[in-house]
Amino acid sequence: MLLNLTILPGDGIGPEVTDQAVLVLEALAEIFGHQLQLHRKNIGGAALTASNDPLPADTLQACLSSSAVLLGAVGGPAFDHFPNHLRPEAGLLRLRRELGAYANLRPAVCFPALEDCSPLRADVVHGTDILIVRELLGGLYFGQPRSIEGPAGSRNALNTMRYGEPEIARIAHIAFDLARKRRHKVRSVDKANVLECSRLWREVVTRTSQNYPDVKLSHMYVDSAAMSLVQRPRDFDVVLTENMFGDILSDQAGGIVGSLGLLASASIGGSVGLYEPVHGSAPDIAGKGIANPLGAILSVAMLLRYSFQLEREAACIENAVGTVLNRGHRTADLASSGQTALATPEMGHSVIAALADSGVGQAVPEKEKSGRQQCFPSVRTRRVQRLLDIFVRANCSVWKSSHRGWSSPPRLPAEVSFSGCATIVPRT
Repeated sequence: MLLNLTILPGDGIGPEVTDQAVLVLEALAEIFGHQLQLHRKNIGGAALTASNDPLPADTLQACLSSSAVLLGAVGGPAFDHFPNHLRPEAGLLRLRRELGAYANLRPAVCFPALEDCSPLRADVVHGTDILIVRELLGGLYFGQPRSIEGPAGSRNALNTMRYGEPEIARIAHIAFDLARKRRHKVRSVDKANVLECSRLWREVVTRTSQNYPDVKLSHMYVDSAAMSLVQRPRDFDVVLTENMFGDILSDQAGGIVGSLGLLASASIGGSVGLYEPVHGSAPDIAGKGIANPLGAILSVAMLLRYSFQLEREAACIENAVGTVLNRGHRTADLASSGQTALATPEMGHSVIAALADSGVGQAVPEKEKSGRQQCFPSVRTRRVQRLLDIFVRANCSVWKSSHRGWSSPPRLPAEVSFSGCATIVPRT
């Protein structure tokens, strides 16, 4: 299959984590025989610096002409003084609107190997598997009018929360359809005791639920939901909510499962899906080579699942991430005291190595195995060894140009064997 993608590395740690996600995607494409057509474009601060527009016309056209978009992150303190319409975030909001991506899916899964990374007790967080379905094109982030007016010292600010019935109904259908593939529970989160928008939200969601008698619907106020997420995260299956509430609760869910660096997202509903890690640009660690790329890598899995319906390939990436964590590999945000932290490229290599491990076949659904016990026929073939060699070379180039002071490539995972491969020499 031809996978026609636009890659938007963006700002901060965006380029670092996106590089690793693309390397994993290239490895998977080689394994499964898919063809990649990748177009790299600027967005956010990088686009502002290059063309004084956070979403240049050529970037938007490339995104609209592709089958899916992979984004790193946008924003940074260097752009805080820009007017609203020229801030990096304005480019992202406009891209979501142009793509028609009204449904934002944010999984929050606690991997068993990371239960000790959660601020909650292991017995509380164990088994947490939440899917937050966030309406993405309405509410306070898009509502008009919005303004800051008046003389200095007496200014007034105005934002508008606005939702229509069709907007609520279409995101509710997404949540109920996804719940049917999971544990058949939807919890709709609102603030219906205070906000008219939330009262309409609750009414429309309740009416929509009548089309899904096999899915149990419950309602919860957002403040109560925030408390319950910490007290009983296992109780949540699909969480359906509006734009701002979903933005906040999904970050809270990231803290519960161990790190925002683990969280992927998919923005779907329009003709082209947008996929990005949840963590943001993290300018304080940009360029240090310590960012966690797993959120970006898991975003690639979501891209394969929702834009191309490649469930087996998506499952292989998710299984590889689980394998890496089970082997004890950690980036700085996950490493405990005294534990060695992997650099960003090292974690990417660990995932590629796990893809070449026989265990990835466990990710294939039982009904699809039909005698095929692995995601690809031979796990230690020269083809896979050649792949790993190519990607190490690619990252050596990244390390050489990143002025991080490394005199040699970072450690490779012990699981990777390069016998018979070409000598690895960092390129200048």
